Amino acid sequence: MKHYKPTTPGRRGATRISYKEKLTASAPLKALTRGGKRAVGRNSAGRITTRHKGGGHKRRWRDIDFGYNKVNIPARIETIEYDPNRSAFIGLALYADGERRYVVIPKAVQVDDTFTVAEKAPIKPGNRLPIGNIPIGTFVYNIEIKPQGGAKLVRSAGNFAEVIAHDAGYTQVKMPSTEVRKILSTAWACVGEVSNDEHKLVTIGKAGRARHKGRRPTVRGSVMNPVDHPHGGGEGKAGRGHRRARSKWGKPTGKGQKTRTPKKYSNKLIVRRRKVGKK
Repeated sequence: MKHYKPTTPGRRGATRISYKEKLTASAPLKALTRGGKRAVGRNSAGRITTRHKGGGHKRRWRDIDFGYNKVNIPARIETIEYDPNRSAFIGLALYADGERRYVVIPKAVQVDDTFTVAEKAPIKPGNRLPIGNIPIGTFVYNIEIKPQGGAKLVRSAGNFAEVIAHDAGYTQVKMPSTEVRKILSTAWACVGEVSNDEHKLVTIGKAGRARHKGRRPTVRGSVMNPVDHPHGGGEGKAGRGHRRARSKWGKPTGKGQKTRTPKKYSNKLIVRRRKVGKK
């Protein structure tokens, strides 16, 4: 982490990741990037559906390979790059047949390291194989929910899941949220932990830096009027007036409350639900 001298109030306490020590390229491969307009929290009618999003620096989208359909073709990491659209670092992989693709890289992988996607691939960071072939106790990321469905789980910076059991065609995996979940043993996963584990340690330090990232101001419900939020109203600094915290629309939120849909399709695959509240 890089710490600054407190030359201004915004600099005091602000930190950032030392990218020069970790990244090897400053510009992405043009053939694997594209432009486009970001939704910034609005739907097709222009109405705000997710609050506190908007503005921010213009971004180019990197085409990341989450399908990993080049099986039994070894690849070499040419560069390690920053991606403004995700928290993890990405690597430019050059496959033996000459094709280049971007992939999310694990923490231990460096430039010129190789990886392979194969059913019998060695248990080595970056390699990808069916999760049923991965030994118990191994850390994994980029996990599929369905076979050939592409990586959907455990993709953000510093995250990993742990393989804890194999049973009756399913593999039990402990997720970063502490939830234990069953996944078909024929689904694929990458070995290792996602790169950029310092991401969670960054202190933004000032409002302008948050706006640069596209994060708009967040107003507390307790300072609103009763018409605007269930926590609003009262004289002075009042309590929320309810036993449990709730959102602007009256739904439970935060403070360790259960917010999972009661009849969610994947309930039967949850072996142990996540531990909520303070870890």
